[in-house]
Amino acid sequence: MAEMQRWTVTEPYIKMSCGLGEAPYYESSRHTLRFVDIVKEKLHIVDLNKGPSSLESFDLGTPVSTTADIEGSDDEIIVGAKHGYAIMNRNTKKLEYIKKVWEERDGLGKDERMRFNDGVVDHEGRYWASTMNDPKVKAPPTDEGVLFRLDPDMTLHRMIEKVSIPNGICFSPDAKIMYFIDSPTSNVFKFEYDRKTGDISNREVFYHVEGDAVPDGMTIDVNGCLWIAICGGGKVLKVSPEAKVVGEILLPYARMITCPAFAEEDLFITSAEEEEPDKYPDSVKYGGSLFKVHVGVNGLGVHNFKRR
Repeated sequence: MAEMQRWTVTEPYIKMSCGLGEAPYYESSRHTLRFVDIVKEKLHIVDLNKGPSSLESFDLGTPVSTTADIEGSDDEIIVGAKHGYAIMNRNTKKLEYIKKVWEERDGLGKDERMRFNDGVVDHEGRYWASTMNDPKVKAPPTDEGVLFRLDPDMTLHRMIEKVSIPNGICFSPDAKIMYFIDSPTSNVFKFEYDRKTGDISNREVFYHVEGDAVPDGMTIDVNGCLWIAICGGGKVLKVSPEAKVVGEILLPYARMITCPAFAEEDLFITSAEEEEPDKYPDSVKYGGSLFKVHVGVNGLGVHNFKRR
């Protein structure tokens, strides 16, 4: 049996106060990391060649929760925003919706009480992104959430419905498996994935998180191991393709861990502010900060949205 890997991170890479830091995204061509604060409606970008002092922050004026690059475009990125998929100009940070997701059949008010939450682009350039109740409008969340898939030809597909807080999405290195988290269930689900068609089937529980803390965002490395943020647990778990915990990153001063992302062999980890400061005063210290840990393995890498 392989030895359990353990890391402890006691200092943040950047000390900050994100209300809900999320969606770390490494852009290898620029060697930059960008991430969002959904609650405070901000985009943060750091040049990893220059380090923490290079951090730039931008007000977006709307909650953005997931971002991706666009194949062949240097001036724009695609994001999941309040009402749907939007194009963001890199220079002005202005957004223009290209696909709003709610229809008349969804009933009145759904476009206001929902927002996007997490997303990833698959091997064929399709953008999978999920929606949940916007806590600013309706809390606690219901099962109104949907995992959408936007194809390069701009057709929109509802892939999973009746989810509550849909979170991390990953595809295996061989592009045969899709992993997906619905946080309140504490489950990481596993689907068979058809790369050619984008269809998913045969849903089953891959890994269940015990206790009160829940799985949030996740990423995957070149060996097919999942790195799962445990929100409320102050850690990231490394889970093998056989569903065994083989590594653990402990973050004792930030309990609300939200999402990890690889930048070569470094793992960057976002967090949120502590929800129960009186009960967990230690977590107040660095809750909402960005963390970095060298883990000695490369991430699988990201894909670009292939807009036609």
